[in-house]
Amino acid sequence: MSIVYTGGTFDCFHAGHVDLLRACYRLALRNSSPNWTVVVALNTDDFVERYKGARPVCSYAERKVVLDSCRYVSKVIENYGGADSKPAITSVNPHYIVIGDDWQDRDYHAQMQFSPEWLDQQGIELVYAPRVRDISSTDIKQRILV
Repeated sequence: MSIVYTGGTFDCFHAGHVDLLRACYRLALRNSSPNWTVVVALNTDDFVERYKGARPVCSYAERKVVLDSCRYVSKVIENYGGADSKPAITSVNPHYIVIGDDWQDRDYHAQMQFSPEWLDQQGIELVYAPRVRDISSTDIKQRILV
């Protein structure tokens, strides 16, 4: 079995989110067909407000329903560690953490409060999924305002 982990807010669920989750699914399936698991750690409303300065448009419960209905997701958990993602990660014990390749030029390790050494100690590989579309929840919110 291959366990793939990703996390985020997933507000205003859009095609870019689907692309990321499909990449997680394909990685899990490629490495463990037919026993695959894709776990999404979903940020809480309070954490999003502290981090981004505003609550998400869709509540945690609403965002969870959408993720639970996605065919590429096995399980949704709360990112109960907030800025420190290690508690949620270790609760899942994944083989891979998948993030969008837009993070390659930013310090994802510092953002998530772990180091490359910590990932190595846990036996976790960090995988950058190519960004297929130029879309974001922020873009969608801007479209609504126009």
